[in-house]
Amino acid sequence: MLPWKRVLGPLAALLLAATAATVPVTAAHADTAATGAATASASSSGWNDYSCKPSAAHPRPVVLVHGTFGNSIDNWLALAPYLTVRGYCVFSVDYGQLPGVPLFNGLGPIDKSAAQLSVFVDKVLAATGAAEADLVGHSQGGMMPRYYLKFLGGAAKVNALVGLAPDNHGTTLSGLTNLLPYFPGAEDLLSAATPGLADQITGSDFLAKLNAGGDTVAGVRYTVIATRYDEVATPWRTQYLSGSNVRNVLLQDLCPLDLSEHVAIGLFDRIAFHEVANALDPAHATATTCASVFS
Repeated sequence: MLPWKRVLGPLAALLLAATAATVPVTAAHADTAATGAATASASSSGWNDYSCKPSAAHPRPVVLVHGTFGNSIDNWLALAPYLTVRGYCVFSVDYGQLPGVPLFNGLGPIDKSAAQLSVFVDKVLAATGAAEADLVGHSQGGMMPRYYLKFLGGAAKVNALVGLAPDNHGTTLSGLTNLLPYFPGAEDLLSAATPGLADQITGSDFLAKLNAGGDTVAGVRYTVIATRYDEVATPWRTQYLSGSNVRNVLLQDLCPLDLSEHVAIGLFDRIAFHEVANALDPAHATATTCASVFS
């Protein structure tokens, strides 16, 4: 192979990873000490508080599932408090860690990440005494739980899955992944270094297995909340699910003024959060509009 090809292969994979890094992660916690402090604060406010017992009004704990390059704290600094003040027992999981890579999670093989979610849900159910949980995930965190539901027995333990910009049928990263074949070695490098990224590329073996035989499983309610301005989980319509008990929602149908893209929909969009609350408690849902930003 010519020297320039040996250089461009790794560079292509790095470019893909850099683009994917626009999914939810903030710079608010620069080291593990800061993250530890955030975890303690979250617990004291009722988020990740294992003494929390679900109420009659909200009988199921909510498990938040972060996106690629996210973690259990940074991804949920807005949504977790939004739900706890509304009376939910809220917990957040870390998954897909790679050795020697702190804070930036969701990079390991997605089937292994789903197994981590399974263990975490069991822990939450045991602590709260609930029979089922509800899952809310952002990006990969809205798609990965479907593997848990379909292949790891999660359907018996989960009432609802709410996905914020989930890449349910893979992503082209705004067309960037279409360039990979032109850079020899890039796909192999991506699969070896960050299998969780490779699994999310449209047409991957993982996605073929996940979606074979239908998008959903019986007994679980599914909600997908998408934005037409998504630049990561693309094309955005591929986020939608097909099947019974599915509700697909486009933010701009609720509020045409909402300009949130892939990161904002999970990190701070209160219009999206209002729709999450509706999905968790459909019996008491209220109309989501542009005014929901103040709710």
